[in-house]
Formats: sequence, structure tokens, C-alpha cells
Amino acid sequence: MQKYVAKRVVGMVPTLLILLFLAVVMVNFIPGDIVDLMMEEHASIATREALMAELGLDRPLPVRYVAYVGGLMTGDLGNSLWGGQPVAPELLRRVPVTIEIALLATIVGTAVGVAFGVISALRQDSFIDYVVRIIAIAGIATPNFAIATIVVVMPAIWWGVSPRLRYATWGEDPIGHFSIILIPALVLSTNLAASLMRLTRTTMLEVLRQDYIRTARAKGLGSFAVTYGHALKNAVIPVITLMGLQVAFLIGGSVIMESVFVVPGLGRYLITAISQRDYPVIQGIVVLIGVFVMFVNLLVDLSYAWFDPRIRYS
Repeated sequence: MQKYVAKRVVGMVPTLLILLFLAVVMVNFIPGDIVDLMMEEHASIATREALMAELGLDRPLPVRYVAYVGGLMTGDLGNSLWGGQPVAPELLRRVPVTIEIALLATIVGTAVGVAFGVISALRQDSFIDYVVRIIAIAGIATPNFAIATIVVVMPAIWWGVSPRLRYATWGEDPIGHFSIILIPALVLSTNLAASLMRLTRTTMLEVLRQDYIRTARAKGLGSFAVTYGHALKNAVIPVITLMGLQVAFLIGGSVIMESVFVVPGLGRYLITAISQRDYPVIQGIVVLIGVFVMFVNLLVDLSYAWFDPRIRYS
């Protein structure tokens, strides 16, 4: 196991270097230019060339890439081009909020998706099965931002109430903090839950038809032991894989959720940075999310052996 983990970590280094390269390159394709924005607000700067030199944007792309990698190795993600403050401390302050939303969405989406997927498989072609399948299709087809808009707008129109939109930290107001985190997390979990419902149902139906399941039942094992002790544990491997792939979508979805519900996480910070063309902030958020997704998928791969003892790492 240790040898496998070491190989995987070393294998992540080229992926990380490619991620850093894309982060440095992609900001050049964002429409608009921060120099044009700054010249409109700071008329005292004489020329465009002088401002580009001051911001370090006049250097060739390979030089900027090497400098960025070198700074990252020391924990330096650069400074904001607008305020001049270091990017890393601001990202670290906002990361817990985004992780809270994504983690709660993962827990809720997984619990609901797996539970209803199992029920749907056990009640195949019944009324419950059809209802679960319809809900799953609706959940996959409906964008999260549409659900978020409905959650915010419709209660205000129908009942004159709206969700809490004033953010509070755990230290200030634990209940208020949880209430503002809960709603975007629930909205974000709908697509994950719907996808897991369909996948769990499919894999469970396949496993329930296996010979060892019929043997377990013939030996007199109860329905609960057969379903959760044998069938589900073997059917959950594809589900875990999907969960690992969905992490990136959950983090990406939090960009919209944080903007709709006015939550000061990475997503809202990213939208502000894009509108201001604040390249170091954009690069820092992209790299941070990319590294997080890489390690989550590593943990997903390592979890296979726990769920399926037949899998061994070497």
C-alpha cells in the first residue's frame, strides 16, 4: 500500500505542472484586459507599457510560468493586482466556507442517492421505482442555478419570506452560520443525489442477480444482511468512482451557489477576480481547486480496497 501511494503521489507531479501551466496560460484568454480597466480608474498612470511593467505582465509567458512555479514551492501565490495584498492568506480564509458547502452537499447527496437507489432496485418496476427514476431524471436535467433561483425567489413571491442571506461565522452565530450554509449545500446536492440514484439502482440490480446473492439467501441470511452486507458493498465501487468525479462539479457549482446566496467562499471570490481580471487570484483558486480534486480522487482510489477485499495494491 505504501509503495502504491508513493507512486501515485509522484505520478501527480506531472499533472500538477500541467495544471500550473494551464493556470498561467488561461488568464491570457479572458476577454478584456486589467491594464485597460486600471487606466480608466487611475488616469495618473501615463502609459500602458509602464503599467504592464509595474504589474509584471510584460514578461514572456515561460518566464512568468517559471516564476509562478518557484513562488508556489515557497507557498507564495502572488499578490492581488488591485489591492496588492497576498493571495494565499485570503484564499485560506475562504477555503473552509467552500469546503463546508461541498462536504455537506456530498454527505446529503450520497446518503439520499444511495438510499433511494437501493430502494428503487429492491422494488424494481414498482410504483416507488418509477417515482424514484422520475425524480432522478428531473434532478439531473434541472440545473443547480435554476433550483437556487427558485429557492430564493419563489418563497419571497408566494409567502413574502426569503432565505437568510447575511453570512455569519461559527464564532459569531453557529446556528445562523449553519442555516446559510445548509440551503446552498442542499441545492448543490440535488444533481449528485440524482446521479447516484440512477447508478446505485443499476449496479444493485446487476449484483442482486449474481449467484453468491442467491446462495446467501439460500443459506437463510436475512434480507437486510444480504442487501447491505453483500450486495451493496460490492455495488458501491462504481458509486465511489462517480463521487470522486463529482467533486470537481461540486466545487464548480459552489461558484454559483455562493453568488446566489451571498456566501464569502472561493466561488464568489473567483467571480469578483474574473470581473476585475485579477490574474493571480484566478490562478491561485484554479490551482487550489485542482490540487484538492487530485487528492480526493487519490483517496477514492485507496478506498476501493476497503469496500472490495479482492482489490490489492502493490
